[in-house]
Amino acid sequence: MKFAKCACIEPMYSELPFLDRLGAAKKDGFEFVEFWSWTDKNLDAIKKAALDVGVKISGFNGDADYSLIDPLHKKKYLDFLKISVDAALKIGALSVTIHSNALGDGGIVVNHYTELSDTVKKCSMFDTLYDCARLAEESGITMNLEPLNIITDHTGNYLIHTSEAAEMTRLIGSSKLKILYDVYHMQLNEGNLCGNISAHIDQIGHIHVADVPGRHEPGTGEINYHQVFRCLENSGYTGCIGYELFPKNSTADAVKAIKSY
Repeated sequence: MKFAKCACIEPMYSELPFLDRLGAAKKDGFEFVEFWSWTDKNLDAIKKAALDVGVKISGFNGDADYSLIDPLHKKKYLDFLKISVDAALKIGALSVTIHSNALGDGGIVVNHYTELSDTVKKCSMFDTLYDCARLAEESGITMNLEPLNIITDHTGNYLIHTSEAAEMTRLIGSSKLKILYDVYHMQLNEGNLCGNISAHIDQIGHIHVADVPGRHEPGTGEINYHQVFRCLENSGYTGCIGYELFPKNSTADAVKAIKSY
């Protein structure tokens, strides 16, 4: 099966001005693009550039300074998420990505919340996610909940396992609330890639790809991506594969590697 390909144009194509990255990605065969923050970008210009080159926008991060696990953040979290949904609707994006903790520059976890119990964190996350799902259904914009690795990139992040994310979204039971399964993050946190994909495929709405170590393109590290993609196909995944990676040498070389899979 040929999966639709999506380029994350923050780490990829970084040698080009931002708007030029959309056309470069389309030229390289990516049907979709995604990026991280939207608040620092010209949405009208992005919408026009996407339409001009014929590339679709998969999504971007929908949260910012607020955390799902902080019960005091619920209103602020949802208020900002509503603005992110409006931004997604404005540019025709399909989804927004959400996280358990607020992330700062470079993906640094802003607050580890060591003062909050596990019970408070879990209940707060479930409570706010329930309202996130309602917003997603009303707007048509999918919410993808992403666990992150705490080994190299996001020390202190609360949501770190596929099973916990999938159990929450499955309990809420909305077709518009799914999980983002990042192969790079999950190889670092838990391994058993194909086992976890197969067990939770019904809750996976988007895939991120990068190799371990280094977060470079497939083939530069230890992950057997031929087997991972075969598992996704056999499990019935029909969504997009997002290449959120830092090219080891150049974007051109990374694209060659991606096409080989």
